[in-house]
Amino acid sequence: MACDLERQIIELVAADRLDVPISSMSGKLKRMKPKLAKDIEIDEFFEGSRAYARIEEDNRMKARGMKEGIEVFGTEYPRHGKILKDYIEEQREMREKHIYFGMKQGCKLTADDYLGIMNELGFSEGMAKGLYPELMEVSRKLSKARDEERSVLIG
Repeated sequence: MACDLERQIIELVAADRLDVPISSMSGKLKRMKPKLAKDIEIDEFFEGSRAYARIEEDNRMKARGMKEGIEVFGTEYPRHGKILKDYIEEQREMREKHIYFGMKQGCKLTADDYLGIMNELGFSEGMAKGLYPELMEVSRKLSKARDEERSVLIG
């Protein structure tokens, strides 16, 4: 039982540590795509030997955002708008439950610990082994030593 529990905690630590470099790369890619797309200058259509692109423009109706909708409602119905804003601004106590986890001083995760999580993410064994050294290098560059205790909201 204790061995199974420790295995689960080790998997949680490995997943948490892999999250840092993968999230960082994902964020960079998400910010990169719009910049790259805006720099592409074509009139309507381009077709190369390996890639293609086209520009399409259309007018679409979009719903108001919540904030704008509340402002319009408040302008039209000032008394009710004030009540609505008060409801939104009202704070309420929320119960949260966290699990705190980490590795004991001097103990480290093994490559197999990380590779197991990568396999669960859908990476093949070969792909996981190929990416592992690169992810660890990115992880080392992105974060200081991870001896601190971490937590995850679980309820």
